[in-house]
Amino acid sequence: MCLAIPGRLVSIEGDDPLLRAGRVDFAGVVKVVNLAYVPEATIGDFVLVHVGFAIARVDEDEAARVLAYLAAMGDLAELEEPPVS
Repeated sequence: MCLAIPGRLVSIEGDDPLLRAGRVDFAGVVKVVNLAYVPEATIGDFVLVHVGFAIARVDEDEAARVLAYLAAMGDLAELEEPPVS
């Protein structure tokens, strides 16, 4: 099963609408995602991310609820970076 995970947009790079990318903070883990599907997103917004693409903006309360459910189920471990050996 695939999930979309909410995160806070902390920075934006690029002007090309198709290549615009942002750094998104998922409860402490920051990943770079494509912002082509959410051209209206600005720094500080919460976005739902699925397979490297932000697919929608969500409000902060909804993002907090989803992250709490995922944490309770133990499904946030996939976001963590693997240990460097």
